[in-house]
Amino acid sequence: MLHTYKEALEWVHSRLRLGIKPGLSRMEWMLEKLGHPEKRIKSIHVGGTNGKGSTVTYLRSILVEAGYEVGSFTSPYIEQFNERISINGVPISDEEIVQLVNAIKPLADELEKTDYGAPTEFEVITAMAIYYFGEVRPLDFAIFEVGLGGRFDSTNVIQPLLSIITNIGMDHVQILGNSIEDIAYEKAGIIKEHTPIFTSVRDEAAFHVIQAEAAKKHALLFQLGINFTILNYEPIQAGEQFTFSTTKYTFEGLQVSLLGKHQTENAAGAIAALLYLTDQGVMNISESALRAGLRKAYWPGRMELLHNDPIILLDGAHNREGVRAFVDAIQSRYADRNIKLVFSALGDKDLTEMFTIMNELDGQLYVTEFDFPRAASANELKRRSENPTVIANNDWFSLLKELVSTLEPNDLLAITGSLYFISSIKPDLQKIIVSEFSK
Repeated sequence: MLHTYKEALEWVHSRLRLGIKPGLSRMEWMLEKLGHPEKRIKSIHVGGTNGKGSTVTYLRSILVEAGYEVGSFTSPYIEQFNERISINGVPISDEEIVQLVNAIKPLADELEKTDYGAPTEFEVITAMAIYYFGEVRPLDFAIFEVGLGGRFDSTNVIQPLLSIITNIGMDHVQILGNSIEDIAYEKAGIIKEHTPIFTSVRDEAAFHVIQAEAAKKHALLFQLGINFTILNYEPIQAGEQFTFSTTKYTFEGLQVSLLGKHQTENAAGAIAALLYLTDQGVMNISESALRAGLRKAYWPGRMELLHNDPIILLDGAHNREGVRAFVDAIQSRYADRNIKLVFSALGDKDLTEMFTIMNELDGQLYVTEFDFPRAASANELKRRSENPTVIANNDWFSLLKELVSTLEPNDLLAITGSLYFISSIKPDLQKIIVSEFSK
């Protein structure tokens, strides 16, 4: 038995050595041993390439405003490990993490001796979340974010009330396939028999794959732009504003505080899903709860404004589609600013296309590196940028400290790239900002 939070985390993280092992057999084995807690959870499943975390946030925030107790399982974490399993947006306690690890560890040890093999880190954490929501702390609803892909992701053992697939793009091609159709096929694997599916997928080829899977599973399909639409979009000082419309509902002047036009699409998918469940009598979402929930929704590391004058923001744009949304948001909101952009990423990403998009910005691009097994070096990033004006610095702390200390009122400092990078630097970056601007 493990006694401390430190011991529990060390055991969980030690399983990173096992890498990624797609498949559901190990999860199904553990859940059977636990008495199938997943069957006692009213859940919503969220998959896709970009926008999963934001969609989870909108769902959770609206449900909390409506008076429900809501669990959420997300990845990766930005500020602390515990946030991966939360209730009403509040991470569970260190003591609960220890309790959950002690429940799952004996099963992991036993499983390792079978033909299935040892469960991975993500499988262990998923099992912890399902056990927590289904057995330790029963609640009204739980929202599960897919980790990787969908079809063979460890979260795909749940039987949700409905599923949501956000936008789909080219990511994790070495695992999911190197065409948009292959990736869409894996994402569409979360569609269950007779279980409604909502999607904001824009790519036509990806949508046809989802449509075919939905038909095969006899699942009602609701698509952004067809079954629910966004009208009257406009950026506002506090975020984004839009009208949500269906044949039954029209809500004008909805506001979200997360920045970027793409956030209205993530919000629309969440709204459509919750209104469907309201119409089915599963829950009751009032217009006031919907409006307040959208406005209050907060997700760290996604176009997060850390300082307003001068502007410093943080965004986990970790693939081509994410960088495209990030650059579009910068250009629509801050084109008149002197832009300084800091970027770091994993070496196995499609960096060429990401740099092509970032090079559209009229500003200075800096690249750096961080301590992570698959992280690209600053020099490698500079080489792959094919931009002679890029400045490489392998010490992200000294780079950020220098940039923050020399910011002028009209400057914009934007830090982006891998979510692992964002997670690594955020605590120290916040300290740098406090130190500099409290003088």
